[in-house]
Amino acid sequence: MNFEELKEGDTFPPLKKEKITRVQLAKYAGASGDFNPLHLVEEVGEKAGSGIIAHGMLIMGMAGQGVTSWIPRKYITKFKVRFKKMTFPGEEIEITGKVVKKEPNNNIIGEVVAKNSAGEVKVSGMFEATLPE
Repeated sequence: MNFEELKEGDTFPPLKKEKITRVQLAKYAGASGDFNPLHLVEEVGEKAGSGIIAHGMLIMGMAGQGVTSWIPRKYITKFKVRFKKMTFPGEEIEITGKVVKKEPNNNIIGEVVAKNSAGEVKVSGMFEATLPE
């Protein structure tokens, strides 16, 4: 992939993730150290009024995976997101993104979105990359 190959508006192939499972949340908790019971304990989720929710950073990681499945990670210079809605076990997440702007010095600015199968945006964000010529 190089700077000249990309045009503003180019999209990356959607990345479809499998349904989020409680096992996945437990594994993520162990890997991240985030053992907040809201992500793991049904009673705590019910008391909060939401039920168990996925870690926001897990969904952010999925968004990052979507970007780096298209643009190698070594070229990414910035990545940031906003959390829009809670994600629940059983939801399937799809990551999409596109080039928004090409800039001097081989820089591109892109956007990334993580949605569930109902089209609800869970995470939206942007990335910047500096690509070879």
